[in-house]
Amino acid sequence: MTVLREYADALGLLDTTEQPYDEVIGPDGTLRPAWKPMAETAVSITPATLTRIGHDVERFLADDGVTYLRPGAKPEPWRLDPVPLVIDPAQWRTLEVGLAQRTELLNAILVDLYGPQRLLGDGIIPAAVVFGHQGFHRAAARASSHDPRPLVLAATDLGRTPGGDWRVLADRTQAPSGIGYAMENRRVISRVLPELHRNAGLHRMEPYFAALRSALLESAPGDQADPRVVVLSPGTHSETAYDQAFLASTLGFPLVQGADLTVRNGEVLMRANGDRLERVDVILRRVDATWSDPLELRGDSQLGVAGLIEAVRRGTVRVVNGFGAGVLENPGLVPYLPAACEALLGEPLRLGSLETWWCGDAAQRAEVERRLAAGTPSSRTVVVRTLEGAVVTGTPEELRAKIAAAPYRHVGQELITLSQAPTWVEGHGAVGRSLTLRTFSLRYGSAYRPLVGGLASVRSDETGLPPCSKDVWVLKESPQVADQGLADVLPMTHTRSVTVLFPRALEDMYWSGRYAERAEDLIRLILATHVLAEDFRTRPRTSGGISLEVMLSALDRLGGHGQADADPSTGSGNRIDAELRSLLLDAERPGSAAQSLAGMRQAFSGVRDQLSPDMWRIFSSTDRAAADLRANPHSLQVAESGAEMLHGILAMQGIGASMIRDEGYHSIRAGRFLERSMQVCHLLRATTTVRRGLEVDRAVLDAVLASAESAVTHRRRYRGYVRTGGVLDLLIMDRDNPRSLAFSLHELRLHLTKLPGSTGSSRPERLLDDITELLERTEVAGLVAIGGVGRPNLESFLDQVNAQLVRLADAISDVHFATGPAPQPLNALPAQKVAGQA
Repeated sequence: MTVLREYADALGLLDTTEQPYDEVIGPDGTLRPAWKPMAETAVSITPATLTRIGHDVERFLADDGVTYLRPGAKPEPWRLDPVPLVIDPAQWRTLEVGLAQRTELLNAILVDLYGPQRLLGDGIIPAAVVFGHQGFHRAAARASSHDPRPLVLAATDLGRTPGGDWRVLADRTQAPSGIGYAMENRRVISRVLPELHRNAGLHRMEPYFAALRSALLESAPGDQADPRVVVLSPGTHSETAYDQAFLASTLGFPLVQGADLTVRNGEVLMRANGDRLERVDVILRRVDATWSDPLELRGDSQLGVAGLIEAVRRGTVRVVNGFGAGVLENPGLVPYLPAACEALLGEPLRLGSLETWWCGDAAQRAEVERRLAAGTPSSRTVVVRTLEGAVVTGTPEELRAKIAAAPYRHVGQELITLSQAPTWVEGHGAVGRSLTLRTFSLRYGSAYRPLVGGLASVRSDETGLPPCSKDVWVLKESPQVADQGLADVLPMTHTRSVTVLFPRALEDMYWSGRYAERAEDLIRLILATHVLAEDFRTRPRTSGGISLEVMLSALDRLGGHGQADADPSTGSGNRIDAELRSLLLDAERPGSAAQSLAGMRQAFSGVRDQLSPDMWRIFSSTDRAAADLRANPHSLQVAESGAEMLHGILAMQGIGASMIRDEGYHSIRAGRFLERSMQVCHLLRATTTVRRGLEVDRAVLDAVLASAESAVTHRRRYRGYVRTGGVLDLLIMDRDNPRSLAFSLHELRLHLTKLPGSTGSSRPERLLDDITELLERTEVAGLVAIGGVGRPNLESFLDQVNAQLVRLADAISDVHFATGPAPQPLNALPAQKVAGQA
């Protein structure tokens, strides 16, 4: 039995009079028209095939690092159902016309509400609906803020009724998200269902992104040859951080945060290389308007740019979408949209919304209360919302009381049975689940153009799961139809833009290099220690057992103490395995490989728009290795998973080799070689400064060479004769050994000089000179000299170098990445300081 046949048979057993509209199977049990061109391929898909495809989807999304962040939670993997939502051309034509008209209407309403306000003056829309909504910002309602096209990109959430008609569930105009996820869904589905995708004859999505890029460039004020566009993000903790980074990367615009921008003399400037400031002409805003300007809106915001609204008033920058666009998300406007459409556009509204009643009107409020009183909560036909769209909960009596307390703040909306589509649930087959469709409309040229496609979201009764999505396929009427109906995208400038990397981006790249090196060095040390543990964990009093304890103490120095160390009841063998596992898996443990990998992921997230998508496969491989280690209790898995994690990190260097040699590349490399210098000092300090006997010292030195990836070089050079002097020469003095302190300092200098702010005499360069001079004055013979049971000269040298490296790291941050004091909420400052009087 194939998946769709089984699904169709299951539907046939149900009472069709009570069933929602099904997107795949018609009332007669046959495929809908949209699916018939693909029937032969689609119907042949078996459960085993779809299970494999589902696993491939998860793997591809993990490789691309696609995540979704719910408020208060950690980033979760994006979920994509392998069965797409397919819409035939005839249905889409009707929907497309309605979407274009609706977005044009919303733009006209926005212009009117922040301009002449004819709709309010003529009583077409009650004033309380608008002024009672938190999305109406009076700071934008000035003549100097007038923008005839404030709505450039909008999203519309749709649901299909049991009769098959589409209804608007909500308008998304504040900072519409999801178009990046839609593109990623298409990329993945086209890879896992290649034959079905090829035979479907779909509209490609790429031309739409080219049109979006062109529209943003065309939005720049004045007539500029090469306007600068940025994507303003709340940061990596935003719910849709991946979507924002994908959009910035695809469009080729910098992804910035509020701290990366400043306003001076009425212009928005981006902090660029060194002390330079670059003018910004267009801002694609993904920060809600309320948080966008702490000077005129929320004073406690640290996400926005102080003075941004004033720059908009002066016409020096264009913000997309315009401030105040959030008022259009007000469900209280819905009852008045048909009349507004007649008044502003002179035509009837084509695409209807859910039946909605504003409780500020006595007659509409009575209808809401009547519906609340009818039936039980499970059979209720209305939901109560605030003007901001939040659902109000309670018993009918409680809801009536809340409405009575502030009628103008509430609306009632009808509840409909949404359409369903087969959704693959492993172990249960294809299950019918309700879904909604998010569409996108772009003002391109002089008209609004909906994206031919969109983002479908599956509704599930399961709690605690991130949203599950579907790719949306809109079929072409014929192969000759231009993708997205865009035969030609408006011409864009061919002028080469100057790449600008702001200090925060450089700092993120610098720290990604440091975390990568920190994780690599610790994992190498774990693997070397594990080799000793396999031989000597049960022989603690032998020279090998003592060597093992030395290496474990070195791990403590680099990775901190774990819980296994403090538990005397843990057996020796189990204690060692628990310790090594903790160092690989425990992200809460300071200095662990897991914590370093998490730090590297976080740093990369801040500059995702600057990086190759291949970079994220590092994390999918390390995540899979970690999952294998958690699932397998055997000691061998420590080495297996550690090696897989190491391979993932090493892939970063190969990917980084293809990076353009700009300041970002040099920041990564500078961070890497600074950290390597520190790590070799820590390693040698923990292992070579004390004499423990010939056999123990030799075993320790062998492990040190293995962990420093220098065992082969040492063997070839010294014919396998391991002495402390030879090891120190190779790991400290040898300029040809990439793992040595001398080599790392030399490379650090090369990359440091390429960073903005380096002058040849800056503090970081001077400190690096001091470390280099100390190294040149030092001889290995003096370092290996014995004093009592230790090597005091070596100990002093390593401590001195490490202390200077710490100072160097602080100096690098101060000179190259510091942008002034951290943002502070304006409402937390004394009034005199805000006014500039203190």
